[in-house]
Amino acid sequence: MVAADGGDSALRRARLARNMTQEDVAEALNLITNLSADGSLVSAWESGRRRTGQRNRQGLCRLFGEKPEVLFAHQDGEAVSTLESSGTGVVLKVLTRWTDLVEAMVGVVAGAREQLVVTGSRSREKAYLAAIETAVARDPGLVHYRVLYGPPRHRELADHLVRLLELRDPGERRHGVKTLHIGVVEGPALERFFVASETQAVVPLPSLHGSDGFDCGVLLGREAAQGLVHHGREAAAGARAVETFETVRALPVRHG
Repeated sequence: MVAADGGDSALRRARLARNMTQEDVAEALNLITNLSADGSLVSAWESGRRRTGQRNRQGLCRLFGEKPEVLFAHQDGEAVSTLESSGTGVVLKVLTRWTDLVEAMVGVVAGAREQLVVTGSRSREKAYLAAIETAVARDPGLVHYRVLYGPPRHRELADHLVRLLELRDPGERRHGVKTLHIGVVEGPALERFFVASETQAVVPLPSLHGSDGFDCGVLLGREAAQGLVHHGREAAAGARAVETFETVRALPVRHG
């Protein structure tokens, strides 16, 4: 059973047994994983509000010297997603037109101040891609995760990735935090499509008029958005990094 405050989780007990704060755990974990966990994320893992991804799980097992079935039993038992626990109450608006969908996606990007997660390999809408580039250029402290599922499907997206590298060096750190993550999830993983900030998210949905199009979607509120940000960060952690001009330009563009 998921503990509301994390009091019954082995993950929290392991931390307390070592007299560590949640911030201490995040700092030690980041040294192992080279990711960017923080105290609030550790709190969410302990309570079961967020499910720990594979790379962070491995790091926490190494940090605490425990098996995953012990540390994460509270997450893997009866944990449910935001949509499962909250129902359609997390949906702020159903986007039934292409213009509404693009406007909402651009709005999520423009409103991002801390984190911006974008997933999928099909993006080609110029206004949307330009908004992402503007956000990255505008705020050096904005942490941007771009997760592709397989190679780009359109030349516009491949060119966008190059422009992101022109705007920001993934090797640089701002206050010790990496602010640009570009990666490709390879293999049979199901492709995810969403854009999420710390306050809102948009999930595009397949068109009723064709299998390849996405012309409608849903606008989600803060709770769901934060869950998707967490999901995107974990997906980025398991992705193959493509963070140099050479690796990005070497990506094949698979049309369709």
